Amino acid sequence: MTEANTRRLIHELRAAIKDVEALVTATGGDLGEHAKEAREKASESAGRARAGLEELESQLAARAKLMAEDATEFVRDNPWQSIGIAAAVGVVAGLILGRR
Repeated sequence: MTEANTRRLIHELRAAIKDVEALVTATGGDLGEHAKEAREKASESAGRARAGLEELESQLAARAKLMAEDATEFVRDNPWQSIGIAAAVGVVAGLILGRR
């Protein structure tokens, strides 16, 4: 899963959790037994989803930190190779942007 897809999924999960919490709040006055059960289940599901989302975000942050540390270590161990890669990326980006 790409970073953009992951961020979009996190955004959609946050929106869904907010919607469920709003639904639970809006149906607070409904005294039907089925409504109470549905509200309780929705509230529990929202809590689990929120916990899962927080766990996912912490895992992504930890993974991003490790990747940044690996990149830093690579650059320190291979400074000339890093300069060459950066130059090549710059040339390719310049060619692509120059065509537009």
